[in-house]
Amino acid sequence: MNHRVLIVEDNISTLSLFNRLLKKAISNVECFCFEESEKALAWSETNEPDLVLIDYVMPDIDGLEFIERFRAIHKSYQEIPVMILTGDIDNIVSHKGLIFDINDFLIKPIDEDELFARIKKSLLFRECQIESSDHMKWLEIEIQKERIELIKSEKEMVLRLSKAAEHRDPETGQHLLRMANYSRLIARELGLSECEQVLILDAAPMHDIGKVGTPDMILLKPGRLNEEEFFIMKQHAVSGYNILSNSYSLLIQTASIVALNHHEKFDGTGYPNALKGEEIPFYARIVAVADVFDALTSERPYKKAWSLDDASQFLRNNSGSHFDPKCVEAFFKAWDDVLEIHALYQDDVIVDSI
Repeated sequence: MNHRVLIVEDNISTLSLFNRLLKKAISNVECFCFEESEKALAWSETNEPDLVLIDYVMPDIDGLEFIERFRAIHKSYQEIPVMILTGDIDNIVSHKGLIFDINDFLIKPIDEDELFARIKKSLLFRECQIESSDHMKWLEIEIQKERIELIKSEKEMVLRLSKAAEHRDPETGQHLLRMANYSRLIARELGLSECEQVLILDAAPMHDIGKVGTPDMILLKPGRLNEEEFFIMKQHAVSGYNILSNSYSLLIQTASIVALNHHEKFDGTGYPNALKGEEIPFYARIVAVADVFDALTSERPYKKAWSLDDASQFLRNNSGSHFDPKCVEAFFKAWDDVLEIHALYQDDVIVDSI
């Protein structure tokens, strides 16, 4: 690689000598020579050297102040090797501890062999720095790729498990799409971050995964469930939690919490644990509104679809009892978007992904 060496020396003869010697001894070096520190700093604002060679005694800004200001130009400049020329190293060592910003010293008068050896060493060090930095950037890119693939795999698993429950349930894939997107709208209106909105969008379809263990005679019964049947039906919340719990994935952890708690009611009359108010996990309170609204407005073997007005009134009437009032309010703040989602994902349209 080609190296750029910044040389700052107020003696024009010495400056020319260094320039000539370096170009003679090192084939791939380009020297940038300045007699004034201020001009060298101005050059450094838009040009990054691989090595700085500066005289300690300068008429305008001395070597130590130059180094301090040079390091402050860019964060990356903290790593660039700096070599200082001096006839009095003891004075530099005792000067405000700035010795720690200096990588090497050359003691005047300068020995040519020593000069070449020190500079080659510093440039080799810089090469290693750059290679290490490039390797770290490559690793970061590869890790990000792996992370994206992992997230895709998680989402695929969520979708497949959700569809497994869907095949045993009279609900449709469009129900999963609608209620998941309703959930995201509520999260958005409640001020949750974009990451949290996406998390609840991806986790919500798993809310009824526990129904894979519910007997068909109960799950597909066209009429009202009796007390014993309803007790069995309610177990799907715990079953869903057991299927999804103890995962290292944040998405699956979130889905497990939603699965367990989306039938809890704000007044404490829900199941499986009769949680009340803010005892109910926040995401589950959001999904409860989205799920019930879509269930009401969807046709099932045991009921006709409610109108949007009737379902909306049900949410309002049960705000504070069944539902968290803040979640209901957020749902209606996004009403135009709710209508758009309701129209977009109709039950006669096949959609393959959440």
